Amino acid sequence: MNKSTERIILGIDPGTVIMGYGIISVQGNHLKLIQADILQLNKSDHHLDRLKLIFETVTDLIQQYHPDELAIEEPFFGKNVQSMLKLGRAQGVAMAAALNRQIPVFGYSPRLIKQSITGKGSASKEQVSAMLQRLLHFKETPVFHDATDAVGVALCHYFQSGQMEVIKSDKPKKSISGKAAKSYTGWEAFVQDNPKRAK
Repeated sequence: MNKSTERIILGIDPGTVIMGYGIISVQGNHLKLIQADILQLNKSDHHLDRLKLIFETVTDLIQQYHPDELAIEEPFFGKNVQSMLKLGRAQGVAMAAALNRQIPVFGYSPRLIKQSITGKGSASKEQVSAMLQRLLHFKETPVFHDATDAVGVALCHYFQSGQMEVIKSDKPKKSISGKAAKSYTGWEAFVQDNPKRAK
C-alpha cells in the first residue's frame, strides 16, 4: 500500500477506567479497519499512573501505525466535577502524546459522532457498532463498546473532513453518470443520495 495515498486516522475514546482506541485506513475511496481495542486502566489505583499509561500507549500506537491525524471524543458535561476533571486530564494526556509527535488533533462531541455514523444523534452504542460493521466490513465486534466508540470517532473525523468520495463505477474518480464523484460530510447525506447502497 502506497503511504503517499493512504490516510491513517487514530480515534480515541478517552476514559479513566477504560480507554478505547480505533485505527482506520483511508486509501482513495476505500475504508479499512486496522485495529480496535481497549486499554484497561483499573489495574493502577493512582490517577497519575493511569495518565502516564495513557500517554505511553498513545505514543506506542503512533510509533506503530504512524497516523496522520488523531480524532478524540470530547467529554460530555456531567454533574460530578471530580469525574469530569479526571476525564479531561485523560483526554489532555492523549492529545499531548499526539501533539508531541506533530500530529493534528480534532475533537468531536458524542452527539456529532453518533449523527455522523448513524444519522441520529441519539443513537445507542449498539446502533453505532452495527453501522460501523456495515461501513467497515468487519465481522467480529469488540467486547467493549469503548473500542467501537473509538472507531466511530475516527470515522466521524473522516466524514467531517469532507473527504468521503463515493465512487459508483470501476473507473476512478468517476460516477456512473460520468460526472466527478461526489463528496459527503456524513452518513445521513450519503444515504439521501444513495438509498440502495445503504440497505
